[in-house]
Amino acid sequence: MQAQLLFPAVVLLTTLSGELPDLKIGDAMPLPTHMLLDVSGKEISLDQVTRSNGTLVIFSCNTCPFVIGSEGSEGWEGRYPELGEFCHANDVGFVLVNSNEAKREKGDGFEDMQLHYKEHGYNQYYVLDKGSMLADAFGARTTPHVFLFDKNGKLAYKGAIDDNVESAREVTKPYLHDAITAMVNGRAIDPSSTRNIGCSIKRETPTK
Repeated sequence: MQAQLLFPAVVLLTTLSGELPDLKIGDAMPLPTHMLLDVSGKEISLDQVTRSNGTLVIFSCNTCPFVIGSEGSEGWEGRYPELGEFCHANDVGFVLVNSNEAKREKGDGFEDMQLHYKEHGYNQYYVLDKGSMLADAFGARTTPHVFLFDKNGKLAYKGAIDDNVESAREVTKPYLHDAITAMVNGRAIDPSSTRNIGCSIKRETPTK
């Protein structure tokens, strides 16, 4: 109970200082009981998303070219449905988090999220992070930014989905797939951290 009470203070200090935390491998999942509005209209928390083998949290949005693609690049969101199926098969919960608070009127509002979910065949939770509170607690910096937690709620992998945003066919290092496979089979994840690449999360208060 005491640990849960400390998290709001951490988020507040992060916002005031403008500096983001840096979660380390083995750290506990931040704000596991914080309620978030899903595109279904229901509120859920990360501990409700969690399944027997863990939880995958990806900070995403509707507007970043690294997510939705651009000329000459597929973007990563076309891989979300297959990733959702892979997580389901491995009993790992999966949620996408939209923390772009400063762009709610520019394509990242709740109704925009609902439409985007349907248009792009998403098959996981997609939640609105009001005030970027979850992103601040996680130290999430980009869209996308991946955080994979094991069955005990400890950070097992963070960083990128894979090594090729331009083309799924040209991926040579499927970091996240490999991490999930290793995690559910009790093997060490290597690498456990990779460089996240994407657009900055659009917070109302700038951060570092």
